[in-house]
Amino acid sequence: MKHIYLDYQATTPMAPEVQDAMLSAVFANPHSAHKMGRIAAAAIEVAREQINALMPDGDIIFTSGATEALNLAILGTLPSIDKVRNKIIVLPSEHAAVLDVCRHIGHYGIIGEDGTHRQYEIVAAKLQPNGLVDMQSLLAEIDQRCALIIAMQVNNEIGVIQPIAKIAQTAHSCGALMLCDMVQGYGRVDPASNIDMAALSAHKIYGPKAIGALWTRKNLMLNNISHGGGQEKGLRSGTLSPSLCTGFGMAAQLMNKYHKEDIRHITDIRDALVPLIKDWSINGDRERRFGGNLNMRMDGLDVSRLMSDLRHLAFSAGSACASGSGRTSHVLNSIGLTDAQAKNSIRLGFGRYSDKEDIIEAVKAIDRAAKAQLSEM
Repeated sequence: MKHIYLDYQATTPMAPEVQDAMLSAVFANPHSAHKMGRIAAAAIEVAREQINALMPDGDIIFTSGATEALNLAILGTLPSIDKVRNKIIVLPSEHAAVLDVCRHIGHYGIIGEDGTHRQYEIVAAKLQPNGLVDMQSLLAEIDQRCALIIAMQVNNEIGVIQPIAKIAQTAHSCGALMLCDMVQGYGRVDPASNIDMAALSAHKIYGPKAIGALWTRKNLMLNNISHGGGQEKGLRSGTLSPSLCTGFGMAAQLMNKYHKEDIRHITDIRDALVPLIKDWSINGDRERRFGGNLNMRMDGLDVSRLMSDLRHLAFSAGSACASGSGRTSHVLNSIGLTDAQAKNSIRLGFGRYSDKEDIIEAVKAIDRAAKAQLSEM
């Protein structure tokens, strides 16, 4: 039986061109002064430019992934912000890499540049039932105490696209910074030109795992959150991998090159699937969402059994980042779904290397198996 991959939000297949670029990368330490080190360093700067080409003009700081980038963005900016700004506003549908850091700060606080201990209020803006931010709720929380607003561009679970430019404008209206988790949207959805920071990840754009980046606008003040050699602009310590950076750069270049083609392919697949899922409820806004994400539910469905019955299909029972935790999806709860409805939901993801006929057959199989299961009740 043919195995079919439907989990593009968890990770994407690596592009062949990326593999070739990584294999050809110079192995030398890019922080060494000799010729091979300088060649490796030059390759990393090329990758930095390739990644930056999809963003507003700014700086790229390489990290081990988006989780580290988000930690650096949050923990690295707060010490420099005036201590009277002690409020952070987040969307309740943010990734755990944001929410857990904010919970930590809310509980323990941080030490500011002046050496004083600072405590922060963490506020969750409300979402509408379609997953989009309730702008009135956000505006009601805005005041001069606000230091940072954090919002994900494309949600990793339900695929909705937030109005990031409007949220950033709201942040700036009170003097706050705007951090955007662009992991799912980078190279797929145009970035807002008025954000201050953005977290990026290579393995979500057909690149390698274990490499990400924090994009910042020019001249943004950041503090390091780890100690060591400070190889990456004094903000991150550790030897950069020429291979991983080169792979990330090539993946970004391909996203730039194939963006329109990718969107056409994904839209074609999505449109073919719509008639097949008429008996399912879609989680999240039907229109303002990334086309390669289908998060849907059927009341009463035992998703664990469905996945067991369809082991040749790789799809998710929610966010891959929370799988095995035993918790229901906080994203689905945040848009008003009950725990039961959240547990009745599945996430299907497809992209550049998805075969249209394979995806159609997979969704037909999912629909048949789900209905067969429910007919037994």
